[in-house]
Amino acid sequence: MELPKVPFFLFGMGGRRKVLYKQGALLDPTTGQVIRQWDVRGERIEPAEYAVHLETTAGQRVSIVEDEDACRIETKGRHDVLSRGHVNLPTFAGHRYAEVLRVLHQEMLVNIVRGAPLPNLIVYDKPWYRDAAMVCMCLEKTGNLHLVGDWILGLREPFDRNNAGTCEPDNLGQALYLISLVADGSRPHRAGGHPLVKVILDEVEKFRTGDHIVGSTDSGQHPVYQTKWLKFGLRALGLPDPFRIPPVFDPYSALFWRDFREQHVPGPRFKQMSRERYPYLAWAEDHFYGDPPGLIGGGLPYPLTWEAFASEAKYERMAGVSEEYVNLKLAAPHTWHAAEMFLRLLECE
Repeated sequence: MELPKVPFFLFGMGGRRKVLYKQGALLDPTTGQVIRQWDVRGERIEPAEYAVHLETTAGQRVSIVEDEDACRIETKGRHDVLSRGHVNLPTFAGHRYAEVLRVLHQEMLVNIVRGAPLPNLIVYDKPWYRDAAMVCMCLEKTGNLHLVGDWILGLREPFDRNNAGTCEPDNLGQALYLISLVADGSRPHRAGGHPLVKVILDEVEKFRTGDHIVGSTDSGQHPVYQTKWLKFGLRALGLPDPFRIPPVFDPYSALFWRDFREQHVPGPRFKQMSRERYPYLAWAEDHFYGDPPGLIGGGLPYPLTWEAFASEAKYERMAGVSEEYVNLKLAAPHTWHAAEMFLRLLECE
């Protein structure tokens, strides 16, 4: 899918204030409030450097730059701090996809709001366990789990109920995995006795059919995918795992590439429309089958990730970026897409 040719950039990685740059202005991405504004005759967005460079009509040079410690507005002889807060920003030096990985990392970090990883900070208000679990796999690799640790410790519900209120059983394994990431160092397999673990184990029994679980995820029955996530979460916490992955075709089975690859019954792959609208499906499925990484637009565009036609997204909020996004029912960037790309490309030394 080709995104609208609307130059913009989001600042505010981790717990910092979120700021949208667009057409010479810094805006609040959710309210549209103007934070700073310049009359510009030129702009250069450098997504892999986390920077926007401006030349004003008065000939002044302005840079908005984000690094590991803060986001700043830099003019000649002056640095104004927009917000602070430490994040780890590896450069991935020497990696063939170093610049792409830096941008994908940024697209995940900028969508952490109040300590919780959102799919997209503009069109979603709450984190989704599935998306969050994938993002946290990346944050663990880059030393940034501290940004979401309090949110994980504060989890009290076994389901996110974000998909039309449905209690989706894949959430159970995802929540267990998330909890494993904040395990107390002295009891690494007990997650410090997180109160949600027992609740989850009780809920598992409600979805149990024989030696696997099954229920509705994305309005479909996906027993292989749901059981794979459950087993993954149980193992992450060192808990007993009596479950077996059922030997049936499940189109979501290929979305789970990180383990249990041999427990898979082949079948039709995702249709092209689904791959374009929900590109995380394409990247995960290709990762599972070992297909080469998908194409990345020339010139390192920003953003690199998106989602379209999602049932729960409030696309009207993208008007602050561009009405084109609203009309296309499109949001960008998107953290599940970014996480799937990041983890796949990271393997491509």
